[in-house]
Amino acid sequence: MAKTRSIFLYPFSLLYGLITDVRNFLYSAEIIKSREFTVPVLCVGNLSAGGTGKTPHTEYLIELLQKSYKVAVLSRGYRRKSSGYIVADSNSTVSDIGDEPLQISRKYPVITIAVDRNRVHGVEEIMKACPETGVIILDDGYQHRRITPGLSILLSDFDNLIINDHMLPYGNLRENRHNMNRADIILITKSPENISPIQRRLIVRDVNKKPYQNLYFTSISYSDPQPLFENEEKNEALLLSDKTSEKGFVLVTGIANPGPLAKYLEDRASEIIHLSFGDHHNFTRNDIEKIHSAYNNLRAPLKYILTTEKDGVRLREFTNIAEPIRSAFYYIPIGIWFLNDDQNEFDNLIVDYVRKNKRNNRVS
Repeated sequence: MAKTRSIFLYPFSLLYGLITDVRNFLYSAEIIKSREFTVPVLCVGNLSAGGTGKTPHTEYLIELLQKSYKVAVLSRGYRRKSSGYIVADSNSTVSDIGDEPLQISRKYPVITIAVDRNRVHGVEEIMKACPETGVIILDDGYQHRRITPGLSILLSDFDNLIINDHMLPYGNLRENRHNMNRADIILITKSPENISPIQRRLIVRDVNKKPYQNLYFTSISYSDPQPLFENEEKNEALLLSDKTSEKGFVLVTGIANPGPLAKYLEDRASEIIHLSFGDHHNFTRNDIEKIHSAYNNLRAPLKYILTTEKDGVRLREFTNIAEPIRSAFYYIPIGIWFLNDDQNEFDNLIVDYVRKNKRNNRVS
């Protein structure tokens, strides 16, 4: 999501960009050493501060690889209250490992999901505990230069392309745009399904990818809502493919860019009350009361509360939510798909790298 900019922040952006450029130069010149590992390491990340869809793309890679390889995912565990290296289990909470790792661990309980701010230490611990691990996915690891990944996948939001953005705090970038060159694959995420060939060619031209880089466009796909609480029965009347004026939604989001989801729901209900919170928002009892009040204010005969998968793992921890809110609460599963029939090419690139690389050597 594009941020409101104040020109007074621009000098600070120049300073921040200089600092990050010096840091990257020290790594690129090998003045500061980076580690390689004997297991294939895939890095999924971005230059922007959130909102590009890292988690659904990480889940796509898990789906692609888990049938043939023992997969592990290593994340920082953003905003968790714990410290050090932790492996997710059935008792893990948002405070333990963070919302996104918890979401992934609930969907893929048989793979290793670990968090560690020190990614080098995290990889070492994974290989020590699970030496049979066949591939490690670094979630949001693009800025973590202490590890040299075998394959770097860089994400850029279609509506807020890296090439049009600026450094923090004036813009959203955590690194200068020229650091796109470290990526092996560039994904333009959240692309509209009906993107025209001309739009696509213009973006490819402006990105100006290097000969060793592959560029693909992906789009978001939403599935029918699922009950937020496991003991609740699914209401078939909530199918989003059934467009009716009888439904009203309270949409609860705590993500960086709720725009695509809000737009998706626009013509699927007669009214929508959108309660938008900041990214990784820690919901409170007061927030639950706001949700309850918004639900009561809906005029439609069929009323539901919808939220994202990521927000769902936080909201699910409010186990004492009472009826009728409890049974009306649903989350919307999210996935991705490739435009222009590029899925097979992308899949083959990923699988070939993992299969061929006994050591974590650079593809490019």
